[in-house]
This record gives sequence, C-alpha cells and structure tokens, in this order.
Amino acid sequence: MAALAGCATPLRPQKTFFDRIGLPIGLQLYTLGPDAGRDLDATFGKVAQIGYREIELPNLLGHKPAELGAAARRAGLTISSLHLPIVPGGSTPGMPGMPGLTSASDPAEIADALGAMGASWAVAPLLLVPTDFRPNPGEGFGDAIGRSVAAAGEDLWKKTAEVLNRTASALRPLGVGMGYHNHNLEFAPIGKTTGWDILWGETEPGLVSFEVDIGWVATAGRDPVEFLERASGRVKLLHVKDVAADNPKSYRISMSPAEVGAGVLPWDRILPTAYSAGVRHFLVEQEPPFVIPRIEAAARSFSFLSQFKA
Repeated sequence: MAALAGCATPLRPQKTFFDRIGLPIGLQLYTLGPDAGRDLDATFGKVAQIGYREIELPNLLGHKPAELGAAARRAGLTISSLHLPIVPGGSTPGMPGMPGLTSASDPAEIADALGAMGASWAVAPLLLVPTDFRPNPGEGFGDAIGRSVAAAGEDLWKKTAEVLNRTASALRPLGVGMGYHNHNLEFAPIGKTTGWDILWGETEPGLVSFEVDIGWVATAGRDPVEFLERASGRVKLLHVKDVAADNPKSYRISMSPAEVGAGVLPWDRILPTAYSAGVRHFLVEQEPPFVIPRIEAAARSFSFLSQFKA
C-alpha cells in the first residue's frame, strides 16, 4: 500500500480558482448590448441572479452615476470600473455613441461620478481616434479605425500615451486609477515597433495600468500566457474573453467569439498567470456576433468559471 501511495498522481485543487483567490467573477456590461441600460434594476438583477458580483460599465448607460450606484447596490453588485474615452485636451466631452464623461472632463467630475458608483478605475477603451477619422462609404468601423490608425503612425500612439499620463496624474490624487484596454490593433507593426510597445514605454508605470483583453491578445497572434508574464506588475484588470477555433489571427478588429470555456484559450494557465501578474478584477466579456441570447452567453461563461479549478 505504501508503494502504491508513493505512485499516486497529484491531487487537483479542492477549491475552485475564484474561491481560492477570494475574488468575485465580474462582467463587462458591453456583453449585454446597447439595451443594458434600459431597465437598470432588471439588467442588474439578472446579472446578479446568474452569480456575478462585480460589473464594469462600457459608459454611463444613459443614467446618472448615483442612479447606477444605487441600482448596483440594490442588486448586490459592485461596480469596479468605467470605460472612459480618451480625447485630446480641450475637446468637448462626449464621443459619438459614447456619451458622458471623457478624459477631457473635469477630474473632480470624473472622481465624483466614480465615487457615486463605488468604482475606483477609469479605463480608456481605445486609443485616441485620429481627428480626421471618417469611414469610407461602405466601410465598417473596424476597417476604418485600422486604416486610420495605420496612416497616423507612431505619433498617434505617443499622443495617446501623453493623454493617459496627464489624465492619470490628475485622477490619482482623487483616488481613481487609470487603465488602458487593448484591442488587437495595438500589436500591428509600425516600422520597428508597435502601438503597444509605445504605450508600454511612454506611459508612467506608477500612474497608468492596463486592462488586458486576452481575447484580442490571442487574435493578434500573441501567446496569452507569455504576454501576461511580460505585463506583470502593470496589469490590474483582465477581460476574460474566449475565441472560437476558427478565430482568424489578424490586426483587424474582428473575431469569432465563444463563451468562456467553449473556445480554445488555455484558462488553466491564463487565470493563475493573470493573478500572479497582479490582476484583481476578472471581467467576462464577449464580442458579437452571438448565436444565443447575450444573457445566456454571460450565464454560460459564469457557469464555467464558477466551477473552474486551477
């Protein structure tokens, strides 16, 4: 019996990953589409009923910050973060399709809004949009932004880094952290560098952190685990996003999505590596197109993660 005991295989963890690290599973409400803000109590109630306890907002959903905070508390949810579009200094707050606060808003207004929601992170969802950005006839947003960013070159990424540093410097004394959320176009070559390398090198490590979207990292052809290891210390939030087996690797903002656990990404390696790298907010997000209702997709992702052991 002793000999047999010595040959026993290592035991799998007894606790689930999220129980072991003591953190909630979160949801980026972008997953639920443009109608998420139509009835806050209904939306937040459904999210909480699934089992999520933390949410990230893609914008203010057409509501006042205090309304969002109150609805979250009624549902038993915590708002961790808000996506805050970055615009050049002095620009008029608000962007098409993304109304509300921007990096050009008064820092105290941003901090007050996040405070009313109970959130502590403002996250830039995209780089500076070129001032001359105009889709060509019949051109979708993904193709248009990729073309415009490529034409703008290194300077656009450097200006993005400047705005991030400036905004982060103003928000940090007010108790708000500043992050940047990647897509895949950050990794497109620009001469001998990339947009990601410029942002990483020109943003202040003590001020600007990163919300790594691991699905877009994989779509850009990067190894997710190796990427997180290299980003250790500056990645604080993670978009837990899976991709299907037929997902094309490219720098075009387009992907074949999957519910978390139904795709091909190695979560047994990604999640522990992300935690070791400093991630403390794990936020499920899924891109369209959806083949099942969005809320059901969010439920399937939660079910996988809530039972996951690593």
